[in-house]
Amino acid sequence: MDKKQIAGTNKQAAINSETTEVELRPFPPFLTARATVLMMGSFPPAADKRAMSFHYPNFTNDMWRVYGLVFFDDADYFRLGQEKAFDADKIKAFLRERGIASCPSVKRAVREHNNASDKFLKVIETVDLKELLDKLPLCRYICTTGGKASDIVLSLTDNPPKTPKTNETIQIAVGGRPISFTRLPSTSRAYPLKLVKKAEAYKDFFRLAHLI
Repeated sequence: MDKKQIAGTNKQAAINSETTEVELRPFPPFLTARATVLMMGSFPPAADKRAMSFHYPNFTNDMWRVYGLVFFDDADYFRLGQEKAFDADKIKAFLRERGIASCPSVKRAVREHNNASDKFLKVIETVDLKELLDKLPLCRYICTTGGKASDIVLSLTDNPPKTPKTNETIQIAVGGRPISFTRLPSTSRAYPLKLVKKAEAYKDFFRLAHLI
């Protein structure tokens, strides 16, 4: 096969890898009226990557390992036995007890390259941030888990500010309501930061939010 044929094959493969299917977020927002913190990512992975039916379901994503380290000094605290999965019920009980809500910033999206990369995530519909916060009367802190989520959430605020650097906290307003906003590092394995460093960043945030 010559170079021209290879180029043509690669181009066709790229076209075939793209999709126009609009997906609805697979899980509803996890809300509790006593939540003081709202954690917001971008969009959950496709069904074949989910190890449980809850937010951050990919077993290779470190979110629940970070939570385990931050609150229990145990990265496997939320693991479901020896399975390659997390215990959704245990996570939900913990979030309710601590007053932490979770919701993707995107409601409907297209995965342009059929993967979980935010780079190729086409946003069709975002969450209604004011409506979401109206259901969380005690919420005073929002943290985002990556750059894409940060950009989206801030675009939904009053007078959208410039997106802060990772681990930076700024003050925002949503419908006139003051909120403390912190951009945290992504817990995806693709994000080049060691697990312990991610946990340190999240621990600093939860200290700020008076949860530890």
